[in-house]
Amino acid sequence: MRGISHLELMPEPEDPSLLTAVDTDAPGYPGKAYGLTDEEARKLRWPMGPIINFLWPWGAVGFSAIVVSIMLVYPSIYSVLGDVLDSEWAFEDSGIRELQRSGTMGEGVNVCIVDTGIDINHPDFYDLSLEGFRDFYTEVNEPVRDIGQASHGTLMAGLLVANGSFVGAAPEVSLSVAIALGPDGKSANERMVSQAIRWCRISQDADIISLSLGSEPGSIFASSSDTTEAVKEALGEGIFIVAAAGNIDPGQNSSDVSSPASLPGVIAVGAHGKSGDPWKDSATGALADPETGQNRTFPNQKPEIIAPGVDLWSCIDSERDPPYAFSTGTSDSTVMVTGALALILAIHGDQIAGDDGEIDEQEMRLVKVALANSAKKTVDQVQTHDQKSGYGLLDAIEWSTQVQKEFGIGTETTDSPDAN
Repeated sequence: MRGISHLELMPEPEDPSLLTAVDTDAPGYPGKAYGLTDEEARKLRWPMGPIINFLWPWGAVGFSAIVVSIMLVYPSIYSVLGDVLDSEWAFEDSGIRELQRSGTMGEGVNVCIVDTGIDINHPDFYDLSLEGFRDFYTEVNEPVRDIGQASHGTLMAGLLVANGSFVGAAPEVSLSVAIALGPDGKSANERMVSQAIRWCRISQDADIISLSLGSEPGSIFASSSDTTEAVKEALGEGIFIVAAAGNIDPGQNSSDVSSPASLPGVIAVGAHGKSGDPWKDSATGALADPETGQNRTFPNQKPEIIAPGVDLWSCIDSERDPPYAFSTGTSDSTVMVTGALALILAIHGDQIAGDDGEIDEQEMRLVKVALANSAKKTVDQVQTHDQKSGYGLLDAIEWSTQVQKEFGIGTETTDSPDAN
């Protein structure tokens, strides 16, 4: 058999960008197909031999050199792309950056994350104040690490406390991390989750517990489960619980936000993208509370808020090069709300707690009222609360303003003059 060097490439008459291989012994297309003579048409052909000679070996060598060069400069290219494609919009659009510019980064607030752990060796965690670490999954507490295959815990921690290549929502909080989810980011044993929540409450003196986890209502985190009992205990002691509304699983018949986000005192968080539209897979809340069967009322309708959660740039395994990735889900948006709340507590925590220095159920409710009143309505939102987008989009700076109004912070009162 002959090779292909004797072939020629002939442009198609109707579309010259398409080439057909023509045997040199064949007549090829007649000139009249091009409005030319046969000889002129023959000159349109591209001989394969010289093309092959050019491509081999020098074309192959050049292609290989290009591939090797890309591999060598990949980290720096990726870093540049990261700067261009980062998720700074999420911190700006949510009001978090503006609240930070008012003078706080979350200092003095204790946040406890229950997840797959944290890669403490990540360069963006160099200045992190890690107050505590416990592993309830393997019960091996050293070294501090992330057991998640996708670095889920590290991704969430990065959104909150990173302070290097990018700055998280509240990088100066005192952070505690509990492992209660397995390598796949899930847990089939709610005992681990409930133990982690109680550890956050009792041992770590948490002000906020961030739960980027959840399960279908009626499953392992049902209203009577140990996990929801642990959440209620924390709420009863004035600890804010921020939990993911949940990502819709096409294989399940989701009728509500995830549990324990479905509990009245919990702040259930859905996700939205850069456009402000609710993320399509963000869970929809039910009108009625599955535990009581009664319709939910303000400010505890679910979800309460949606926050940036689509394509957020954050930290992953420090041994990866580069150690960053994009992440999407209500897990991410949950941490954004956790960070905003941490900033608000850093500013107004003493006033919220009042004269007794303890935050009670009514004071927590007022913080939720402020959240609902501060939310930015979506373009299509008509009612005060929407089952998909909650009370609206997170606006941290307005949330802080509404907290001031609810607690009378900054208002001055004067004594009325005595009547004569």
